[in-house]
Amino acid sequence: MAEFDKKKYLRAIPAVDETLKTPDIQLLLRRFPRTLVVKAIQLLLAQRRTRVLTATEETHIDEETAGKITANAIEKKVREITQPSLTRVINASGIIVHTNLGRAPLSQEAIDSMVHTAQYYSNLEFDLEKGTRGSRYVHVERFLKDITGAEAGYVVNNNAAAVLLSLNTLARDREVIISRGELIEIGGSFRIPEIMQQSGARLVEVGTTNRTHISDYRNAVTDQTAAILKVHTSNYRVVGFTSEASLAELTALSDEFTVPVLFDMGSGSFLPAASVGLADEPTALDLIKGGADLVMFSGDKLLGGPQAGVIIGRKKLIDAVAGNPLARALRIDKLTLAALEATLRTYILKPECPDALPVIRMLTVQEADLKKRAVKIRRDVKRLIPSLGVSVQQDAAQVGGGSYPIHDLPTWVVAIDPSPLTATEFEQRLRTGSPHIISRISKDTILLDMRTVFPEEVSVIAGCLRNVMTGAGGQDTIGH
Repeated sequence: MAEFDKKKYLRAIPAVDETLKTPDIQLLLRRFPRTLVVKAIQLLLAQRRTRVLTATEETHIDEETAGKITANAIEKKVREITQPSLTRVINASGIIVHTNLGRAPLSQEAIDSMVHTAQYYSNLEFDLEKGTRGSRYVHVERFLKDITGAEAGYVVNNNAAAVLLSLNTLARDREVIISRGELIEIGGSFRIPEIMQQSGARLVEVGTTNRTHISDYRNAVTDQTAAILKVHTSNYRVVGFTSEASLAELTALSDEFTVPVLFDMGSGSFLPAASVGLADEPTALDLIKGGADLVMFSGDKLLGGPQAGVIIGRKKLIDAVAGNPLARALRIDKLTLAALEATLRTYILKPECPDALPVIRMLTVQEADLKKRAVKIRRDVKRLIPSLGVSVQQDAAQVGGGSYPIHDLPTWVVAIDPSPLTATEFEQRLRTGSPHIISRISKDTILLDMRTVFPEEVSVIAGCLRNVMTGAGGQDTIGH
């Protein structure tokens, strides 16, 4: 096949300055900054050059490539450039604490508190009674003490920071004993050994992957031992021939050698596991009662609040942590602080089941309600897209966020036969549509899990499925 003259089409592509002189684009410059319009034009011209250079036949060069750039095309590109990257998605994956989707959704009370704090001045670090500078941490410490029974509390920007700061404060240039079975790695390549190294503490591994006894800890204690670190294996379980030292054994050893026990519990649950339908695991209150000197956990997992790292425990140790110069680099901002305070206040007001928190609602929602949501979607789909194969089925959801890895939650799903598309194609269209829907695939079937779909999102899902089948982009009708 003869080579066609690509240079002819490349020469036909207008220059940026030439494009800017046209009357309709001059009007566009009155509505948008010149730099933004120029960037949009440059991107469109680059796309045209690429299409010409990669074309293998002259018939691949369409009128759009060869013609002038229109004001409509430029405006569309401007809006594309300025479209927010961080946007809302519908989580139909069935993973409640989905790290990639922002973990815990916030309660309305937390959102209101953030807005109020952001919109006006606040007493963030101002003591209204004394008229002097105050501490930002007092706003949440009182609630942390009331809920967990701890002597004191402190917060930083995430749990990795909480562990790092605690180790740096209490064990820099000294030894910290930890079981080999607890040298965990979680999402984002967060590894306990690397955090310990960055803190300046020296790692002392004891026991084996599956069995560590209190005698292993005892034999490792030296005059260089600064702390014993116990890490909750929140994202995996070692089962079978296993053994681990209990908190009671570790605290007894702590008393004997005057070495503090630090407990990284990760998920940060305040509620008894049975009350939210989960397997039995310790709460922050249990660990404080059990004698842990410091307990560290996340704010945006089972606690149901914003991203934060919470440290509770003995006042002497908390004061030392707060006095570390590194604490300022890791401090929590005012909006997160406002959301966390509102979240903790919810536990004070409804200690048994703070269902104002979305995470708690998703954990405790009745199966019958989940089935109703699924049936509603199936009915809407049958009305809008009669040809689409859809059914309602029982399935299993997950807590997620590195919490309760072997515990499934009973749920109801909308199961979709993606034909004539493949399951991968259907999932991709759902994910990139508007609104974006995050689903899961099981045996070439698309599953939409109702446990993580908000009730107000149910009514828009059928329309999204219709857009997938018709190839339409759809409109975001649930807001941002």
